[in-house]
Amino acid sequence: MNRGPEPGHASSKPRFTQKQGQYLAFIHAYTLVLGRPPAEADLRRHFRVTPPSVHQMLITLEREGLIRRQPGIARSVQLLIDTSTLPPLLPSQRQSVKTAVHRYSHVRRFKQQAQKSLLVLQAVQHGRHWAKREARS
Repeated sequence: MNRGPEPGHASSKPRFTQKQGQYLAFIHAYTLVLGRPPAEADLRRHFRVTPPSVHQMLITLEREGLIRRQPGIARSVQLLIDTSTLPPLLPSQRQSVKTAVHRYSHVRRFKQQAQKSLLVLQAVQHGRHWAKREARS
């Protein structure tokens, strides 16, 4: 396991394994995007592993001093390392992108309504433009 340098010694080697780095990068990215740390279920879905595997990884990261968690408080994971040392987050290799279209039908309706509203707005603005033009003549 990559433990890293002794305090006071510079080294470019990370103090975590490649897999641990991916977990840390995911925690960082998730927190940046959604404004809160991921739940264990979020990690499980992304990495496609079992709940005990995610839990064991979090215990290991905490034991290594890479994260901190508060017992009994959900989504309390905090990174304790400089985020510039994190590797780029790789896409999940086995994560499917299948979704049911009917799940997003409300979005489709919203987009259609927005497009209609935009067309009406453009027509009104275009009509005003012609009216102003005619008034100047």
